[in-house]
Amino acid sequence: MAFIGTVAAEVLIPLAAVIGIMFAVLQWYVVARVPVHSHAGEDGGKGGRERERESEGEEEEEEDGVDYRHVEARCAEIQEAISIGARSFLVTEYKYLAVFMVGFAAVIFVSLGSVRRFSTRPEPCVYDPARLCQPAVANAAFTTAAFLLGALTSVLSGYLGMRVATFANARTALEARRGGVGRAFTVAFRSGAAMGFLLASSALLVLFAAINLFWLYYGDDWAGLYESITGYGLGGSSMALFGRVGGGIYTKAADVGADLVGKVERNIPEDDPRNPAVIADNVGDNVGDIAGMGSDLFGSYAESSCAALFVASISSLGAEHDFAAMMYPLLVSAAGIVACAATTLVATDAGEVKGVDEVAPTLKRQILASTVLMTGAITAVSFLALPRSFTLFDFGDYKLVKNWYTLFICVSAGLWAGLVIGYVTEYFTSNAYRPVQAVANSCRTGAATNVIFGLAVGYKSVIVPILAIAAAIYASFRLAAMYGIAMAALGMLSTIATGLTIDAYGPISDNAGGIAEMAGMPRRVRERTDALDAAGNTTAAIGKGFAIGSAALVSLALFGAYVSRSGIRTVNVVSPRVFVGLLVGAMLPYWFSAMTMRSVGSAALKMVEEVRRQFNDIPGLADGLAAPDYATCVKISTDASLREMVAPGALVMLSPLVAGTLFGVEALAGLLAGALVSGVQVAISASNSGGAWDNAKKYIEAGATEDARTLGPKGSDAHKAAVIGDTIGDPLKDTSGPSLNILIKLMAVEALVFAPFFAAHGGIVFNHL
Repeated sequence: MAFIGTVAAEVLIPLAAVIGIMFAVLQWYVVARVPVHSHAGEDGGKGGRERERESEGEEEEEEDGVDYRHVEARCAEIQEAISIGARSFLVTEYKYLAVFMVGFAAVIFVSLGSVRRFSTRPEPCVYDPARLCQPAVANAAFTTAAFLLGALTSVLSGYLGMRVATFANARTALEARRGGVGRAFTVAFRSGAAMGFLLASSALLVLFAAINLFWLYYGDDWAGLYESITGYGLGGSSMALFGRVGGGIYTKAADVGADLVGKVERNIPEDDPRNPAVIADNVGDNVGDIAGMGSDLFGSYAESSCAALFVASISSLGAEHDFAAMMYPLLVSAAGIVACAATTLVATDAGEVKGVDEVAPTLKRQILASTVLMTGAITAVSFLALPRSFTLFDFGDYKLVKNWYTLFICVSAGLWAGLVIGYVTEYFTSNAYRPVQAVANSCRTGAATNVIFGLAVGYKSVIVPILAIAAAIYASFRLAAMYGIAMAALGMLSTIATGLTIDAYGPISDNAGGIAEMAGMPRRVRERTDALDAAGNTTAAIGKGFAIGSAALVSLALFGAYVSRSGIRTVNVVSPRVFVGLLVGAMLPYWFSAMTMRSVGSAALKMVEEVRRQFNDIPGLADGLAAPDYATCVKISTDASLREMVAPGALVMLSPLVAGTLFGVEALAGLLAGALVSGVQVAISASNSGGAWDNAKKYIEAGATEDARTLGPKGSDAHKAAVIGDTIGDPLKDTSGPSLNILIKLMAVEALVFAPFFAAHGGIVFNHL
């Protein structure tokens, strides 16, 4: 037996979650102490040096002829407008999703309940027919409840993330004015940490509570318990899909419209208050890059945990009712929260960022430090929580694991593969390295060569991440079968709190720059926020790389669980049923990407036309003598995103149901494999091409090197070509690319949840051919 017993596991997991929540509240409290109106006596008990810095900043602005009191008031107004816009959109979106949640919950209950004709009698257990397990109608009911719980948690994750971001962006801009880059970085980073730790800890706590509540009914039927818990992952990813697609369409429609008309046609700065689409653009950052991203990573965490728990429940860990060993995935996540908190304190309290050149290295150190510290935590958890030997389910057979460090290697493989993916992503998307600089230099000859170079960078960036994922998969499967792959996925997500922190940091910095521009702050303040944003742009790309890499591992683990649950002994790719599914599955990411890209293009077209109309029809708008109609642009983005998210979402949700019901479990296995292999590579290339184009534009705008200065300044032909590349890349990196990782995960977990129904009633067409 392991050193950690049932009681210790029952205490340590919720304790770590509570510590994470308290840590998030602490970060929120520190950010809240930053006043929006510093002149109104809201110094929050600042020390003398801080007040002196603010006074210096105010004197500088007075020398520039800027009324800082007016600037602060304007910041507060803009923040409120962005917050109201984001809240309004999410509330409207969630109303639509509530209808979907209820309808799909009914589908789950009816489908799973019909497997045994809604019998209320105990049934022979699937993996141990000599024992009796809970009736099918109970599994249907609890799976439905888990689905609703996962959906609600995902919605809450996105909404809370948005609230944190809209609370922090104006404060980040004001700190960039008052205290420079260092204090602005600290505010943005602490705000990201508040979101990251709140979401990661809440996800762990809710899942742990659900397991204990379900345990009260299921008792010794652990296979049934953890099979029903898979609904939690399905609910989380369902909401994440619509959040990512809807939010991505919203933000990119506004972004493309604002850039094409404002920068290219009117030659005005980014986020200029004269641009009618500027508020919609900043609202989009919060509903797409913040709320959508929060729901996305929550879904990844929920699915990887559910996959690991389900495979463990049908192995000796579940058969022998070793609760501490069963909770090994949750204990790893709990250790991750504590490890990430320690590394966050180093960034916020051990030393202050003093210059622009220290921002990106500080963020990179967070990723490396959390990985190193988490490796030690995994060692301790594996040694203390796992028995000396145990067996794992392996497609109808059982694999004997003789050492605790076998699973330590699996988790660590995923953890370090994630680090490799992160650093490779940074290399291909940061303007500090040759790939992005080459993309920027290609703008000398126009937009066409810029697009060609950007596509090449995206395609090339796929190579190393795929090799890293492949190595992690092979090592994990050889050591611990499908459970090893599930734990590798969880290992990649074990530092999710840090990942969410640096992911949220980027949009917060971007919004801060927008607010600085709209509020009329001096140019040097915008330069400071641009420096923060450039680093944040790269960390956002790194976060997307983590999400896509973990999605590949999660999907494969869920695929293995589906194959086991549906009774398939082997997936034979030369079987016509499997191969047909394989081809169709490989096509789905392209179909999905076409739908989302077209949706962004359609919405952006309307936005461009509206922005042009306002510049042409509102006298004095171009000269700043009249106010634009921001509300109409916000309405265009809102209406388009709510309308256009339906078709891509329906494609993903219906594909497994149609394939399993009409063509059977083998065809569905091929569909899942094809979507996984195709989707992960399209997602990486799309995200990194978009990131490279974005930072190539920023490289020219910053003019930090002699090479960059020869391409600029803003408004030059090379800069306009870079802007066009950036607008092409926007829907790739913020809509289609990030949504594809949800596609491959969601299809896999949906297949697992409905596996009993497909095994009993699927194959209507192929069974008669």
